[in-house]
Amino acid sequence: MTLTKISLSNPVAVVVACILLVIFGVISLLRLPIQMTPDISRPEISVSTSWRASAPNEIESEIIEPQEDVLRSIPGLLRMQSSANFGRGSINLEFAIGTDMNRALIEVMNRLNQVPRYPVDANEPLITVGADDFERIIAWFVVSAEPDNPREIESYQDFLDDIVIQRLERVPGISSVGSFGGRPQEVRITFDPYRAANIGVDLTRVPAQLGSNADVSAGMTEVGRRDYTIRFRGKYEASELGELVLEWRDGRPVFLRDVARVGMEMVDATNILHNNGKPSIAVYIVPESGVNVYEVMAGVKAEVSSLAEDELARAGLTIAQSSDDTVYISASVGMVRNNLLLGVSLAVAVLWWFLRKFRATLIVALSIPLCGMIAFMVLDFAGRTLNIISLAGLAFATGMVLDAAIVVLENIFRQREAGLDGNAASMRGVSQVWGALLASTATTVAIFMPVIFLQNEAGQLFADLAVTISAAVTASLLVAV
Repeated sequence: MTLTKISLSNPVAVVVACILLVIFGVISLLRLPIQMTPDISRPEISVSTSWRASAPNEIESEIIEPQEDVLRSIPGLLRMQSSANFGRGSINLEFAIGTDMNRALIEVMNRLNQVPRYPVDANEPLITVGADDFERIIAWFVVSAEPDNPREIESYQDFLDDIVIQRLERVPGISSVGSFGGRPQEVRITFDPYRAANIGVDLTRVPAQLGSNADVSAGMTEVGRRDYTIRFRGKYEASELGELVLEWRDGRPVFLRDVARVGMEMVDATNILHNNGKPSIAVYIVPESGVNVYEVMAGVKAEVSSLAEDELARAGLTIAQSSDDTVYISASVGMVRNNLLLGVSLAVAVLWWFLRKFRATLIVALSIPLCGMIAFMVLDFAGRTLNIISLAGLAFATGMVLDAAIVVLENIFRQREAGLDGNAASMRGVSQVWGALLASTATTVAIFMPVIFLQNEAGQLFADLAVTISAAVTASLLVAV
């Protein structure tokens, strides 16, 4: 073996190479993002349409069915699942593995534009790609009012949207931030039908007049050497909306305030949240794919601490974390890590029991950290993460990487017993068994390597395990020779 011959003639270079492997392996280990499980991308597109104060049967007939008619023939569509709830309808589209999701998204948008009509007060469909964000939440925070704050906590929804959520979304690695339990403000117009009937105002025409509440361009006019843009101010503030002229009667205007009461009020409550017996608002954090959740959580906690001491304190609010997935991730990763260290210790103990020679045991045991460092480098190069699956693969490979070293060392001992010196015994010992070791390594890699190329969810989940075992076993052959 050329590699063995070069190594025997340059022992210092071998030591330097091993040290470099350890250094680059540690660097790769520190660079690897830490997660609970590997990221799994599902070829899904969700369409959500809200229609306030509508019943599920109305959602189904007026929104879901027209959308289903235009979406059912999308190329590559495997399954379409719909649901109708009070005030909201959703459609989940599942596509075949390997579908170009950018093209599928454009196709969904074009198909939705073909829906003949929506109810007048229904919102535009909201299209999202991938799994629901609730599946990727890593933390929940609870915002409550201080004991001396008389204001209802539900009324702080707009404050949270403008201050808290906006600040948290700027933390590196955050995909989205949402809230639950608050009630935003809305402009509410409450008509008095008796006064409208007394004046003779047709209330069916009022929504159209309210819908035209916007500034309108009136062209340009030239005054001397200057051109001025003229605009008609038709957009009212909420406090001024009562001055909207509905119609004219006998030369006198009929204002909106004459037939209705206008004011800013909270939307009707559809949910309620209590924490430790107090009304609260919950804020959840969704990270980006492939990030280190520990770094993201550290950034979130630092930002939350700054908010608690500054904006929230001035507003009479407190914030506390009620859920932290990094705790569970640390426990799970720690359990796998401890099992890995225990497996290494048992493997070294078994080696010592059979070899009964410290130097031989040390030489074979060194193959474990070297192969582990190479596995970390491959994971980093392949863009993988450090999770319970990849660590489990490393634990499985712990015993497998010893096989090649044990076989080579035992054959070298046999050659030494035959009277050869150290270098000659090493050369002959490796040359006699390296072909068998290559075949054994190839068969092991051939078992796990196909998993890497699977595109379904199982393939994405266990690809890290296959990469780790294949890299470690391949490295064990190089270390052995």
